[in-house]
Amino acid sequence: MNNNPNQPREDDAVLGGQAPPPVGGVILGGLEGVKNRLASSVVEARIAALSEALKYGEPGLELVIAALNDNSAQVHRRAFMLLRERPELNVKQALQQYRTWNLVERLEAAIGDRASKFANRRVKHFSPQTGITNPFGIAYFLGSDWNETEDITIKLERLVQDSQAGQVEALVFGMWNGNVAVDGSSKILVDALVAAKKRLANLKAVFIGDIPQEESEISWIQQSDISPILEAYPNLEVLQVRGGEGLAFSPVKHENLEALIVETGGLSRETVTQICALDLPALEHLELWLGSDGYGGNSSIEDIMPIISGELFPHLTYLGLRNSTYSDEIALWIARSPLMEHLKVLDLSMGTLSDNGALALLNCPAVNRLDILNVADNFLSEETVEWLSELDIQAIANDQKEEYDEEEYGYSRYCSVAE
Repeated sequence: MNNNPNQPREDDAVLGGQAPPPVGGVILGGLEGVKNRLASSVVEARIAALSEALKYGEPGLELVIAALNDNSAQVHRRAFMLLRERPELNVKQALQQYRTWNLVERLEAAIGDRASKFANRRVKHFSPQTGITNPFGIAYFLGSDWNETEDITIKLERLVQDSQAGQVEALVFGMWNGNVAVDGSSKILVDALVAAKKRLANLKAVFIGDIPQEESEISWIQQSDISPILEAYPNLEVLQVRGGEGLAFSPVKHENLEALIVETGGLSRETVTQICALDLPALEHLELWLGSDGYGGNSSIEDIMPIISGELFPHLTYLGLRNSTYSDEIALWIARSPLMEHLKVLDLSMGTLSDNGALALLNCPAVNRLDILNVADNFLSEETVEWLSELDIQAIANDQKEEYDEEEYGYSRYCSVAE
């Protein structure tokens, strides 16, 4: 038996001829072969090498631990999946430092407020007078004021003319004209961003529609096809959109997008289908505000089953199906889904979750694999909230709502954001 990890194993490949290898033949196997594949620029090769590495004892294990810091989300996620059940102390220490989900700001943001943080960066208004000084850790905000005649294209042009524009990593956009409810869709902004792609070569995060309620109700915001931004910015990691009216995603593949956040008072069935048709192999955070049928949210559990099944976006660590009128159905189905085996955060907040849906989650063994379960702002009883607090995870269940009188209103439970 070969106990030297640096020597090839019986089933390792040999380059240079048939066994025995000729002098000068290059051995592809052994620990050195694994190291070579882990250094490859091909993501699939690095992923395949991780499982092989574990065949080589402690040296191989250290290689997998090191892969937790790989710059590919697919690679470091695979390393995490291989390590999460292992008992070694060094593995446990490494996993404590490894964060599979880092957009904690999504749990802290107040509904209807303008963002103070975006993509783990502080939001700062861009001023042409001071320009771009130190863009590291900053998301620059651009937006038109109410009834202002100067639209977003002029403001964006001032930013991209700055000599430091190529260093900007994150942009947050408010209103693109003086009245987003009646003066046209976000297409004017999408087109301007696409035109500026060469001058914003380092852009990693974009938020379109950071518009608080005092400027426009969420259902009044006129959006457009957002996919041209994905095509123009191949290094984009975070895309957030607010407003569902006119929102569309044409088919596109994007290798690096890690977070897609869509906030609406009503997300149409057609748009949900379009999102399911996106090819996003690196996606780890998917957050959809499904909304009310009265404001265009006509989707059903059947429309989101491709997401819940885990087949579309297998690397998700955060799934937010928020602000839904069918939260109980979501909970019942997701409790049976293999997706629960590797989710770290499940967010069903702001919806219509009742004790029935919560009990389905409580009876799901995989719920204890989560780091965070967010069921705040639903319709849970005090008893169910108490049961949730006994889970060995962080269960967020504050701000439960009171049911309406169904005879008076025609319904008893409601999602939190509609108009």
